Amino acid sequence: MDEQVRRTGAIILKGGTILYPTDTIWGLGCDATNKEAVQKLYQIKERPHKKSMLVLMDGPSMLSKYLEYVPESAMDIIISAERPTTIIYQNAKKFAPNLLGEDGSIGIRITSDPFCRKLIETTGKPIVSTSANISASTSPSSFSDIENSILQKVDYVVKWRQDETTT
Repeated sequence: MDEQVRRTGAIILKGGTILYPTDTIWGLGCDATNKEAVQKLYQIKERPHKKSMLVLMDGPSMLSKYLEYVPESAMDIIISAERPTTIIYQNAKKFAPNLLGEDGSIGIRITSDPFCRKLIETTGKPIVSTSANISASTSPSSFSDIENSILQKVDYVVKWRQDETTT
């Protein structure tokens, strides 16, 4: 896993796009602070820019760097969540502007996936996470279900957990 984190992190830091396993499904991702990388994801997914994408972070301490205010109720939810939980926050900062909702909000999930946590820790960047499919198509339930067109458009495909039927 360490070698894949290193390789994937290098792609992220160069503004590249990745296909990677998350704590829910296989996702498309990039540096959530890089406007051009986020634009590439919208193009890969053929997704309208008005539909925002969520971001993964490696722990609650990262929230204060990217949000003006973190409600106490959000911390309670994060601490008690037993499943992957995305929270919508207002007043986001330092994110790529094309990643934010029209009202300046952002969906953030604290990931429990070891690969994702290590990738975020290594790069020091929040990572975009959106399903690995063309917009309005069915989300793939495993790596083998990902469309060839997606595989060909990303800058790097993570070689970790590809044989699993669910992530």
